[in-house]
Amino acid sequence: MHGSGLELALVFLLAAVVAVPVFKRFGLGAVLGYLAAGVALGPHALRVVADADPVLAASEIGVVMLLFVIGLELSPSRLRVMRRPVFGAGGAQVLASGLALGAIALALGIGWRTALVLGFGLALSSTAVGLQLLSERKALNGDYGRLAFAILLFQDLAAIPLLAAIPLLGHVAAASAGGDTPWWAVSRALVAIAALMFGGRVLLRHVFRIVARTRMPEVFTATALLVVLGSAWLMQLAGLSMGLGAFLAGVLLADSEFRHELEAQVQPFEGLLLGLFFMAVGMSIDLGRVASEPATIALGVLALVAVKFAILFAVGLKPGRLAPREALLLGSVLALGGEFACVVFGEAEKATLMDEALHDRLVAMVGVSMALTPLLLIAMARLLGDAAVKRPSRPFDEIPDTHPQVLVAGFGRFGQIVARLLTAQRIPFVAIEHSPEQVDFVRRFGSQIYYGDPAQPALLRAAGAGGVRAFVVAIDDVEANLDVARTLRRLYPDATVFARARNRRHAWELMDLGVDVVRETFFSSVKLGERVLVALGEREDVAARRAERFREHDEALLRAQHAIHDDEAALIQTSQEARRELEELFAADRGEGVLGGMLGKRDPTT
Repeated sequence: MHGSGLELALVFLLAAVVAVPVFKRFGLGAVLGYLAAGVALGPHALRVVADADPVLAASEIGVVMLLFVIGLELSPSRLRVMRRPVFGAGGAQVLASGLALGAIALALGIGWRTALVLGFGLALSSTAVGLQLLSERKALNGDYGRLAFAILLFQDLAAIPLLAAIPLLGHVAAASAGGDTPWWAVSRALVAIAALMFGGRVLLRHVFRIVARTRMPEVFTATALLVVLGSAWLMQLAGLSMGLGAFLAGVLLADSEFRHELEAQVQPFEGLLLGLFFMAVGMSIDLGRVASEPATIALGVLALVAVKFAILFAVGLKPGRLAPREALLLGSVLALGGEFACVVFGEAEKATLMDEALHDRLVAMVGVSMALTPLLLIAMARLLGDAAVKRPSRPFDEIPDTHPQVLVAGFGRFGQIVARLLTAQRIPFVAIEHSPEQVDFVRRFGSQIYYGDPAQPALLRAAGAGGVRAFVVAIDDVEANLDVARTLRRLYPDATVFARARNRRHAWELMDLGVDVVRETFFSSVKLGERVLVALGEREDVAARRAERFREHDEALLRAQHAIHDDEAALIQTSQEARRELEELFAADRGEGVLGGMLGKRDPTT
């Protein structure tokens, strides 16, 4: 196609609008839809786009923005405690996969230098495809989603020394050819990372404060894009992944007051450009090579996916400490090849480590594995009984704006009790419930609630959320609960938000969003424990005092463990220490133990 840029943009948008809904309708996911559209438009099919390389280079901005948004979800303190899964599980996966795939190449008669580059290049997985699939399934905050992200982060870091080593392995005198030596490239990369970390920490918040005072949304949007693309450009100059720069910029702003506004400004660009990236990947799949050597490509893809899947499953079980079911899902998401492998193989071809035919075969294998991964994940999820629950198609209710003081999201048992208390105090509130069956059931008893998804900004505005003084997120489903909390924090960053938490980990994720947390069974369990103490002969006032002391101690522990909740070893240690501390406190009440001896026997009612 040789038309104008406008015509090309229209073709891309039309392909996305047609392909993605069709593929999602059949449960195949958006990623596969974009890839199929790219294959159809590419130089090896309809030839709407004759050269996919420029499109792929431009569309990488979508991956950059995705990593920036993910960085916004991770504060520096959380990133520090992730060092064990990043370097432990991530390092084990890259090392084991690289050596295993390299050994297979060596057994096929490929030289050891080429086999080494081939093995470690194929050990890298696609960050864009993996994160998009996890995001579609709302699994990024799950156990296997967090571990997958840690492994992908290590893979981005591991690509740096791999690229630096290629000239050495290929006996290319980079310095004499006018290029950089590998050691200078590594040093330059470390300096660039340090400059971004220290400079960004000092400057970024001040820049956004100045821009925010202008009260011009378009200037704030331009500044957000400048920070994302500028950080990516700086890393690219240093020979690193553009996505790494954007990710670090997001981490630096994760604790800032601008976090939610930045996420809202960047996400529309991220979604559209990420779709373009997947289409460009589809265009780069050489259908001619696949058609001319189908058995070779098929066996290569099978070996790649099987080896990486087995290693990822083992890594998920042992260093990752996942349940078998979660480890299987981890393997399904990351068993593919990655876009960075294409960069590695391109550099290896320049360094005469591999010829053009081998390069084309490897790129075709990577592309086909990326196209097959959504299908593999869907098949594994269905095999494990993890199919997504379809919501009923029912139009959302129109909600009159009655100027409520409280908005209750979720009207099950938990939300109804809150609502009854508000009604008794004659405090106006509005309740939104996403289950039509629950809406119909509650309305039969005279309660006026409305059907809708409380994570939809338009619905919240229609319900008068702009004037609400307090939000109550009482939804039972953990992911839906977190989605609503994120939306409220993004749209109303200064509002008071209370949320129901299923357990401690759910509570910590809500605390990351700055939400006031109430654990759904905690207070009732403590009250039951108090009654058990009375039934065992304890006086009522003593039992009540000890239950209150336990409550205060456990809530303090919840806050203390919030900063380290990604580090399982630290959690176990602090839990054991807290248990001993609590036992000593109660022993002291009874005049027992070291503390009891120091304080002397005292009346337990005091």
